[in-house]
Amino acid sequence: MDVTFTTQIGVLVKGDIWSCVEIPSSVELFGTGRSVRLVATIDGEPLSAGAMPTGSGGHMLSISAKLRKKLGKEIGDDVVVHLAERLT
Repeated sequence: MDVTFTTQIGVLVKGDIWSCVEIPSSVELFGTGRSVRLVATIDGEPLSAGAMPTGSGGHMLSISAKLRKKLGKEIGDDVVVHLAERLT
């Protein structure tokens, strides 16, 4: 897998903005609407996490407060996401 995209931190879930990034065309990319384990980078920082269903037909990756602080980013800021590997 080698997918790179730029997106904004912040996904609307049940009326709240969560500190996540939405993965575009994720159901087509992964072939499922269920959670998927990924190896990725966010602005070059490594991340191994589960892409969770958004509830609206896509997937999102959570961006922890610790990672946001390391990146100097907040909800609403743009980040570059690189999906490197899907884990089984």
